[in-house]
Amino acid sequence: MTNTAALLTDSYGLVGDIGGTNARFAFLRPGDARPTELAKYRVSDYDNMHDVLAQLIRDWGAADLPATGPEHTCLAVAAPPHLSTVSFTNSPWRFDRELLASHLGQSSISIINDFAAVARALPALTHSDVEQIGEGRSEAAKPMVALGPGTGTGVATVTFDAGGNTIVLQGEGGHVDFAPITDIEFEILRKLRGRYGRVSIERLLCGAGIVNIYQALSEIRGLAADLAKPSAIGEAARAGDKLSAETMAIFFAVFGSSAGNLALTVGARGGVFIAGGIAPRYIDLLRQSDFRARFLAKGRFGDYNAAIPTSIIMHTDPGLLGAALMLGDQNS
Repeated sequence: MTNTAALLTDSYGLVGDIGGTNARFAFLRPGDARPTELAKYRVSDYDNMHDVLAQLIRDWGAADLPATGPEHTCLAVAAPPHLSTVSFTNSPWRFDRELLASHLGQSSISIINDFAAVARALPALTHSDVEQIGEGRSEAAKPMVALGPGTGTGVATVTFDAGGNTIVLQGEGGHVDFAPITDIEFEILRKLRGRYGRVSIERLLCGAGIVNIYQALSEIRGLAADLAKPSAIGEAARAGDKLSAETMAIFFAVFGSSAGNLALTVGARGGVFIAGGIAPRYIDLLRQSDFRARFLAKGRFGDYNAAIPTSIIMHTDPGLLGAALMLGDQNS
């Protein structure tokens, strides 16, 4: 993997990675290659973006950064970034550019999808930033996919032009239709259709999705659903609880199928990279699951996917790194 960074050479920058659970911010001094952490806020602790931006500006000043504020800002958000009012998919926060300008003054502001930022970070990750699952080898200058279950399900791709410059393709791939493979997955789909109507992969591949699978399985198996949080289900799976263990096994199997579909769709010969908080936390359960087998189970194109590596991102915040790189790209 190659660092294709363009740097801010003569100005201060602010970057943010704002999801459904946490909002993380970092700054860049002139010439910085990587962002320096500034603040992390829990979304549930703030009623709205106005309050968190006000706190952010106080924290900027407390860090002895320029009183004039950042000259350039890039915010990666877990929401469609192109709308005039950005409303988060999995939190009540919303904002527009006028609100940002009221706190950030004359800073130039760009807003990108949070997984577009993760995708932009992929070429800059080192081998120590990832842990590979299964075989396969990344090909240079070939498309790379970032996807990951967390509060929601994010998907984005980075590819390269003839000069090796990055091109980030952002979208909403977490909201494609869920396609069951096994009999039990068809039964789970029927249960979730009764609740939601349409069922996207995000209805299964996120924290709330773990609970959805667990509750559907409890009905199918005729067992009591005693747990209500994804973390409790994950820990119970590790402890040998059968319903929880089956839940996590199905979660990672469906995840493998979805990752394999994305690899085929974009020709991800550069690799598929798993972000979000769930996979690193339960890497032992992922390794024990059919994740990689389902990634490969693509019929005549099984060999195609066999050459593609799947890796878990262990970097503490690829979203901030990617936002910083995007900021450099825009101002180089």
